Amino acid sequence: MNRYIKYCFSFLFVALALFGIFSYKIIPIEANVALENAEADKIRLESELSALEKEITAKQKELNSQKGQSVSISRDIAILTTQINKAKLDIRSKNLTIEKLGGEINQKSKQIKLLSTRIENEKASLAQLIRKERELENKSLVVLILSQNNLSEAYGDIQVFASIKDSIRKSVNEINGIKDETEVQKKGLEDKKNKEIDVKDELETTKRKVELSEAEKKELLSISKNKESEYQKVLDQKAKRRAEILTALFSLRDISAIPFSKALEYANLASEKTGIRPAFLLAILTQESNLGANQGSCYLTNTETGAGVGVNSGNLINNVMKPTRDVKPFIQITTNLGRDPYKTLVSCPWTSGYGGAMGPSQFIASTWKIIEGKVAKLLNIKTPDPWNPKDAFMASAIYLMDLNAMAGSYTAERDAACRYYSGRPCSAPNVKNAFYGNAVMAKAKNIQETMIDPLQN
Repeated sequence: MNRYIKYCFSFLFVALALFGIFSYKIIPIEANVALENAEADKIRLESELSALEKEITAKQKELNSQKGQSVSISRDIAILTTQINKAKLDIRSKNLTIEKLGGEINQKSKQIKLLSTRIENEKASLAQLIRKERELENKSLVVLILSQNNLSEAYGDIQVFASIKDSIRKSVNEINGIKDETEVQKKGLEDKKNKEIDVKDELETTKRKVELSEAEKKELLSISKNKESEYQKVLDQKAKRRAEILTALFSLRDISAIPFSKALEYANLASEKTGIRPAFLLAILTQESNLGANQGSCYLTNTETGAGVGVNSGNLINNVMKPTRDVKPFIQITTNLGRDPYKTLVSCPWTSGYGGAMGPSQFIASTWKIIEGKVAKLLNIKTPDPWNPKDAFMASAIYLMDLNAMAGSYTAERDAACRYYSGRPCSAPNVKNAFYGNAVMAKAKNIQETMIDPLQN
């Protein structure tokens, strides 16, 4: 009788362990309700967003029609009114998108929490199974058989042992599966959070545009229809500002500054070929120019050691260029361009590492050799020049395209900027290069709003 009781308890233990394996699949009623509510909210918000998109499209058509009319106060006021109304619709759309993303982020967080609970429950069940397995493994098969009254009883114990082994295997596989699903959900959560940041950035930009448009509209409304001369002053001021922007010098690393009109021309060309936003590309090159002011420029003097001298101080500086990696390609590049390698500016090293980065785009020689073929193809030239602004702009855009900056969102561009600087994303553990990404995005916003946008109005 005792042996039958033992069998009952053994099989009951296995059954309970197996139940533990599958119990995590039972979703609480509250979780089901939350999922249903979240899905309903998502459908509602998507419907509202769709309706707003149609209104925005209609406003854009109206705006295009108004811009085709002859210049006048009434025409400009009508354009500003339509722009403001379109922007306000866009703000409503973005607020709805943020609300929708907030719900999705909350839902993803709940799913990750549920998965974490499932893993903990599964680990507890697995621990029980392993303890039971070890108890049975402590007995050899011969001892197990001899300890029973007959072979049937021994066979029963062996079956229990096999069932536990199988349950352990299933439990381990299940834990691995849940872990994989958890990683997928975490990646989805990170994507949603990045999207929320992007939309919030776009929302702030749109709000600023509304403020500027409303201020401009207010100014035009204050001008009497009988005072066309006042309106002409407004047009003259815009023309003056446009001329100032186009003729302003755009500083570049290790070469002479160029007019902003030329810089924008090169940035637009690079954007057409790669999809990189002009303001972002210009911000990258501006940031590199600013770093150059702090870091200084050098000349290579020793091809064996890679040492050189500071341009301003004339002092000996080690590690101007890594001799085993960059000296040879640097000599090739400068020779092919007819430049004197010992009188061609490159970056000085920081407190550690090597310098040797060339021109506005600041590629080291070995990297330039990798990318120059793409530059030549897109510009339809034979020999790209790292110190030529047009070539440097295209090279930076190609590299930023490879870093996924053509996605155009705030987080994509910021991350690409950090990678451009150090090869690591802004979010990398213990990363110290986020300052570069933040500075670039601030410059891009300023260039877009104070230099590019005024030229388009």
